[in-house]
Amino acid sequence: MNSNVAYADFGAARRQERPTVADLDNGYSRIAHEILDATMASGLSETELCIIMAVWRKTYGYNKKTDWISNEQFESMIMKHSTHCSTAKNQLINKKVLIQEGRRVGINKNIDEWKTKNNGFCKTLAKPAKETLATSAKATKRKVLNTKDNNTKDKKDTPLTPQEGDGEKLISANRKNQIPYLDIMNAFNESAGDRLPNAESLNDKRKRAISKFLKELKEPTVEAARNYFDYFMATAKGFYFGENDSGWRASFDYLLRPATVLKTREGSL
Repeated sequence: MNSNVAYADFGAARRQERPTVADLDNGYSRIAHEILDATMASGLSETELCIIMAVWRKTYGYNKKTDWISNEQFESMIMKHSTHCSTAKNQLINKKVLIQEGRRVGINKNIDEWKTKNNGFCKTLAKPAKETLATSAKATKRKVLNTKDNNTKDKKDTPLTPQEGDGEKLISANRKNQIPYLDIMNAFNESAGDRLPNAESLNDKRKRAISKFLKELKEPTVEAARNYFDYFMATAKGFYFGENDSGWRASFDYLLRPATVLKTREGSL
C-alpha cells in the first residue's frame, strides 16, 4: 500500500476519534432557570424528560415558543420508538407540562399548572389529597344527617315536581356533554401525524360513532383512546397506510368502528 494513502487513512481515522466539543458558536438554547428547576424536581420518566428536552431544542433552540414536531422527529432525536414518543408527549400534555396549539407543542411556562409529582416550587400532592379527603368527609356528613324517615320513605309514591324533573333532564344533558369528542379527535390526529388523514371536524354522525367507540374500550377515557390509536399505528400493516394498489388509507372514522377495535385488539390487522 502506498505510504501516503496509508497515512491519509490513518489521519482520517484519528479525526473521527476526536471527541465532539460543545461550542456556543454552533448554537444554544435559552431556557429560564425556573423551567429547569421545575423539570429537575418533576419526577417524570426518562422518556418524558427526553421529550421535554427535544421540545426545548426545537423551540427555544430556534427562538420559537411552539413548533410542530412529528413522532418520527422525536424518534430520531431521542432514539426511542415513535409510539413511545407519542405516548410520552401526550402524557406531558395531560400533565400540562407541554401546551398544544393545533399540531404545535411548546413548554407551558406557567409552572403552577404542571401536574407533576413535584412542580418547580416543590408542591407535593398534599393539597389534592386534602381536597379529596374533605369531599369524602362532606359526603359522609350528609349521609349522617339524613333522618330515618328520609331513608325509609317510599319515593315511588312521590311524584317529581316540575323543578325536579327539569333537574333530571339537566343532569342527563350534562352527562352527554361530558363525552370528550374533541379530545378523542385530537388524540387520533396526534397519533396519526402524517401517516393518516387528520380529522378536521365533528358532526352528529361522528359524535355517535365516538360514543359507541368508547364503549369498546376497557375504560371510556381519552387516555385509553390514545393508547388504542398509538397501538394501531405501531401494529397495523402498511396496507392501512396507503401501501396498496388504490392508495387507500385508514381514517379516523375507520378506527372508530367496533370491528376495527376488535381486530386491533386481536392483532389481526
